[in-house]
Amino acid sequence: MKTQRLSILLFLLSTMVLLTGCGTTPSAMGAESTPASQALSDAGPTPLPTRNPHPPGEIVSYEAQNGDTLIAIASHFGSTVEEILDANPDLPDWITTLPPGYPLQVPAYYVSLTGSPFRMLPDSEVVYGPSASDFDTRSEVLRRPGFITDLTAWAFERQRTGWELVQVVAENYSLNPRLLLALLEYHTQALSKPFAEAIEIAYPLNYQNEDYEGIYYQLLWAAERISDGYYGWRMGVLTEFDLADGLLVRPDSWLNAGTVAMQYFFAGANGMEDFNHHISPEGFYQTYTDLWGDPFSLEDHFIPTNLQQPELALPFLPNHIWTYTGGPHFSWGTAYPYGALDFAPPTVMHGCAYSAEWVTAPAAGVIARSGDAVVILDLDGDGDEHTGWVLFFFHLANDSLIRAGTRVEPGDLLGRPSCDGGRSTGTHVHIARRYNGEWITAGQPIPFVLDGWMADYGDAPYLGTLTKGSQVITASDSGTQDSLIIYRFP
Repeated sequence: MKTQRLSILLFLLSTMVLLTGCGTTPSAMGAESTPASQALSDAGPTPLPTRNPHPPGEIVSYEAQNGDTLIAIASHFGSTVEEILDANPDLPDWITTLPPGYPLQVPAYYVSLTGSPFRMLPDSEVVYGPSASDFDTRSEVLRRPGFITDLTAWAFERQRTGWELVQVVAENYSLNPRLLLALLEYHTQALSKPFAEAIEIAYPLNYQNEDYEGIYYQLLWAAERISDGYYGWRMGVLTEFDLADGLLVRPDSWLNAGTVAMQYFFAGANGMEDFNHHISPEGFYQTYTDLWGDPFSLEDHFIPTNLQQPELALPFLPNHIWTYTGGPHFSWGTAYPYGALDFAPPTVMHGCAYSAEWVTAPAAGVIARSGDAVVILDLDGDGDEHTGWVLFFFHLANDSLIRAGTRVEPGDLLGRPSCDGGRSTGTHVHIARRYNGEWITAGQPIPFVLDGWMADYGDAPYLGTLTKGSQVITASDSGTQDSLIIYRFP
């Protein structure tokens, strides 16, 4: 068995260079394990697994899932990376993401009162990746009679219709628009009900909080909750959470990130009884299935084995001194993951001052999207921001943006740093990475590396360091000597 597992892993690692940006990684065992979402079948429901008490450190079997890392698996089971490596001597310690289906032996530490093992959604139905690349939000909304077609709200400098609000939130948070539409249908039948009550118009996701009134703010609240659940589980920093009634939920250790994301979403506004219904086969899963079919039939293993970042330069001109103002922090909004870095141009003024400096392309590619202070550089060159590696730039001056569709080489000008696009205390550029639609965290196991400078986390968002050999730069929004960085061109 050990020889078989080693051969499987070596084969996957040796062939990973053949994977395309939108490809599906084959299962290490040649077949997918049956998801708990398939508990409903023509022959009747299949019993969900039970988790019985066991001695601390007992070895349990676990099949790696899409995007799994040793750091996250260790957190889910209360173990350590070192213990998992000891139990799986054929597994290299340098691997980043594991092959879906790869069989692991995990030393587990039993936790009582874990939640339901029912798998609600695959990761690919949460992330705005290849499986949703061709989804047409506008047509899906307009062909239905629901009241969402009559809803409008102000967002990003203009009034937008209901479908446009769904799309802009889906794009900004990189969440599958099918998911957001299904949530609206589940809570208030916004896709199928022509006429709504006043309270349904005010709170179409049934989160009745005056700070989140209206469809746009309801969607923002949902996107933040889903992102925190998804990436919190993916990063291994979310192991338990509170329901609205104060009761505690500990997700089942075998769950995937997409399912935990939905559990975390429903925990935000529900007590235990309603929560258990929402996350059951008869709850949100049923609405999703009614709209789009079995979500696991759409599953795409969109994170390949041992994912590696391509080589990237710093995002400004050579021999110009900039300031590293923000270590790993929120990629978008105020939700996980901590995937973004901030750099500020040289200036004699603080705050939102005009800068004559330029943000430049760290690699070759094509501009997939440009507007609303955002530029997205698609590194695989197909112009689709939902496939392959993309770089996300924010707070670029709207009057300086490069046009969508432009092909660029390293060092080409993308736009000027600014405060455009939302909350900002000073002129800077915010840069983050995505792969197949998933935000990639800035630290280990796939660290953000620019011109050899490797990012690492600090004790809080926006703190942290960049390290290159023996040189260390510490993030600071006040522009200290220790935060200055220069791109030296040979």
